Amino acid sequence: MSGIYAGFPARGSLFQLRPRFGNGWLVFNCFGQYFCLHFEAFQLGMAPVYMAFLRFMGDETEARNFSYSLEVGANGRKLIWEGTPRSIRDTHRKVRDSHDGLIIQRNMALFFSGGDRKELKLRVTGRIWKEQQNPDGVCIPNLCS
Repeated sequence: MSGIYAGFPARGSLFQLRPRFGNGWLVFNCFGQYFCLHFEAFQLGMAPVYMAFLRFMGDETEARNFSYSLEVGANGRKLIWEGTPRSIRDTHRKVRDSHDGLIIQRNMALFFSGGDRKELKLRVTGRIWKEQQNPDGVCIPNLCS
């Protein structure tokens, strides 16, 4: 699951990631900027976990202009993460080690995968938006389309 998209990888402001193995990334364009969505497996203490997070291909100041959410779920349950993308200048290891993203414990990931709970089949979806002010000074979320 790695790749580069010349445009948003799914309809409208929604993106999907279907990891099967545990590590990967996607690069895509939104609002004329590039973002990198990461998914990886690692140990958090003694517990195996998966983590998804977004990095902005620019500096930290520019990254703060955007917000994003990631969601994973099935069987009537869901986990949601919402935050600001990190700059690509922060290494993926630094972001991972700071736990700044959607962290899914292995047992929950297998629960969300359904079936016999032995194979990882997650569907991670998300949105990116940019806050814009109208002439009255009110912030209006603008979803990537």
